[in-house]
Amino acid sequence: MGLWASATRMGRAFGIGVFLLSGRAPAANGEVLHAVYSVSLIGLPIGVAKVTAIITPTSYAVDATARMSGLGTVVSNSRGASVGKGAIVSGHVVPASFATTATNSNMTRTIRMSLEGNSVSGVDIQPPFEDKPDRIPLSAKDKQGVVDPVGAFIIPAPADGTPTSPAACNRTIPVFDGFTRFDVTLTYVGQRKVSAKGYSGPVAICAARYVPIAGHRRDRPGTKFMAENKDIEVWLAPIGAAKVLMPFRISLRTMVGTAVAEAYEFSVGDK
Repeated sequence: MGLWASATRMGRAFGIGVFLLSGRAPAANGEVLHAVYSVSLIGLPIGVAKVTAIITPTSYAVDATARMSGLGTVVSNSRGASVGKGAIVSGHVVPASFATTATNSNMTRTIRMSLEGNSVSGVDIQPPFEDKPDRIPLSAKDKQGVVDPVGAFIIPAPADGTPTSPAACNRTIPVFDGFTRFDVTLTYVGQRKVSAKGYSGPVAICAARYVPIAGHRRDRPGTKFMAENKDIEVWLAPIGAAKVLMPFRISLRTMVGTAVAEAYEFSVGDK
């Protein structure tokens, strides 16, 4: 099962997952982030994730891939690709589309979702998930006032103009990933300076908690573990003049040890 199974919902929330979709590109005058993350488990390298994000003052488009490599292929032969697109309106993320395709040794599953006004307007899951007696039913309300996992990856910067201030973290992100509804709560811990290819500067350090709401399996050990997990941390780095932040580093305790995804390339340039 490994990292992807143990951390599946937090991974979806912050984009350490896999996505595939087509759609309209955002307007010109944007900035482009190219980020490459090394993924490790208990200090051992197990995979690589790559993210390309095009950000304008009013829109975003994110394209990401993730795959196991080296020792990670012994743990799990998982890989995938993903994109999400949407608008940024008055400091809020308003997704339009999201999809994720994940492949492991047993199967490939694709989730496609469309949204309008932060409400889900359509979902297609192939193959569909099995009904389980312990799955918490979803209501219509659970699909309203939400962002998708890619939209959750885009963090609008604080209105006061200080991107790594406490306001960068102190927020709750309502996420719907196509079949489960959960919150990610962020709390400010502090800031520090980091360095990677293309970026040297401050990051805001946020403690994160996963709060399951609906669609999850109540009795599943992994769900209980993540809901009680207090060892999750996200470092957010500002993206140029785009007035957003995106994860530079994510660490979390899983059922098999601490997993870390950290950028060794984080470069921002003009579109």
